[in-house]
Amino acid sequence: MSQSDQHRFAMQVAQLSRAWRAEMDRRLVGLGLSQARWLVLLHLSRFDELPTQRELAQSVGVEGPTLARLLDGLESQGLVSRQAVPEDRRAKKIALSPQAQPLIEKIEAISTQLRLEVFAGIDEDDLRRCQQVHKRILSNLEKR
Repeated sequence: MSQSDQHRFAMQVAQLSRAWRAEMDRRLVGLGLSQARWLVLLHLSRFDELPTQRELAQSVGVEGPTLARLLDGLESQGLVSRQAVPEDRRAKKIALSPQAQPLIEKIEAISTQLRLEVFAGIDEDDLRRCQQVHKRILSNLEKR
């Protein structure tokens, strides 16, 4: 692959990511959540056990102080709570409140609908190959 092709591919991946997030934001605007907040809720909902703030930050891909500010906002909306960890007084576990579940279900439904629309007409084999390529690129990035 030429450098020009690599450049175009990298630009398309970045453009795809921005466009996907922008469309999700547009569809979720009525829920009163920023992209960062709905992303935190989705990640939090996928943990089997309550994560620590550090584990959640790693999952979402943000720095600790950034997550702390997001959690402050979500906590003020009554969507999450922080719980002390007895064995480590500096750590906090993050829990979803009961009010968050209907919101997460709406986010999931909107996200599912968007995926159905954007993947329409894409062959499963093509999608699998694309996933393999992206996985390899991510692996190469993680080695850095």
